[in-house]
Amino acid sequence: MTVTQGEFMQRVLDHLDRAEQRWPQPRPVIDWQQVMAARWMPEHPHGWLRPLQVRLDLQLDDLHGVERQKQLLDSNTAQFVAGYPANNALLWGARGTGKSSLVRALLARYANAGMRLIEIDKTDLLHLPELLQQIAGQPWRFILFCDDLAFEADDAAYKSLKTVLDGTTEASPENLLLYATSNRRHLLPEKRSDNLAAELVDGEIHPGEAIEEKVALSDRFGLWVSFYPFSQEQYLTVVRHWLEQLAAAYELPWQWTPELQQEAIRWATTRGNRNGRCAWQFARAWVGRALLPVTD
Repeated sequence: MTVTQGEFMQRVLDHLDRAEQRWPQPRPVIDWQQVMAARWMPEHPHGWLRPLQVRLDLQLDDLHGVERQKQLLDSNTAQFVAGYPANNALLWGARGTGKSSLVRALLARYANAGMRLIEIDKTDLLHLPELLQQIAGQPWRFILFCDDLAFEADDAAYKSLKTVLDGTTEASPENLLLYATSNRRHLLPEKRSDNLAAELVDGEIHPGEAIEEKVALSDRFGLWVSFYPFSQEQYLTVVRHWLEQLAAAYELPWQWTPELQQEAIRWATTRGNRNGRCAWQFARAWVGRALLPVTD
């Protein structure tokens, strides 16, 4: 079949277009003076930091029912930002109780003091050595934030995490801390079969290797901050706080009544939990409904 010159040139252009799509695209260089947070974006075989548009309006005072947890992590972060020794932190416990919100509220408090936040997914922890190279020597104080961190038994990514936390010849950058949230205290699944390898020696129980491996990972976090389910009183306190904040933002007149309290309790009951996230969702639903014009 004879190919005309025009068809040949079109094939060449199509080939070049496909090849260009496979070429690495130039990535923006982050100006940390203007950018408060970024997210690690995997791009085989490497990755890059994507600037994030963040709102710094969530304050520590907005988080209720977690006073001890706020004090622990705030103190640790203040030490780090000031250039003093501080610990990597594992925030573990009940869902919806403010673990992630606490980290973001700390960014709002310390951004002007030089703190910056880098979010990374647990599946991208294999890229940690490359990420560390990009921030080494920077004058900023970076919190590497991994939300909902947990591993399966055969997950190799946790080995990369261990190199950052502790136990390697090459030290991690001094301007980096890792804050991770998890529902698991030991980050790895714990099975009854793990206990079969335990031994009784001179009346003392010696855990098996599987248990030791799982405990060793979380032990590398110098600070453990535990979160527990809210009591009804704590839940209602958070509901009232967010109702006040949202109603004020929209100039909505309102008052706390027994009927409103019962509505908030029913909202939590239908979801099977009482926590800060549930309180925030109820407040948004109630204020939004109250703002709708009344129609017949």
